[in-house]
Amino acid sequence: MKLLLIAALIATTLIAAPAHARKDCTELKNEIAAKIDAKGVKSYTLEVVPAATESTAKVVGSCNGGTERIVYERAPVATKAMVAGEPK
Repeated sequence: MKLLLIAALIATTLIAAPAHARKDCTELKNEIAAKIDAKGVKSYTLEVVPAATESTAKVVGSCNGGTERIVYERAPVATKAMVAGEPK
């Protein structure tokens, strides 16, 4: 009985894995953007880059079967002095 249960769990995992492995980058980027927006972050960038690309930005997702990554970078918030052109 235990062997049958373990075999069923392994089979279920193997069947479900390909469905999650190849997520479209645009779809995933939109999902991540919605989560970031829901947290109230106003100024940020999300970029799709090749997986081999070195970046200082934080990797927040992987898409197209791991061939590409989505990186997040929060943009600096402009202060009143920066907008008005006054020195700090």
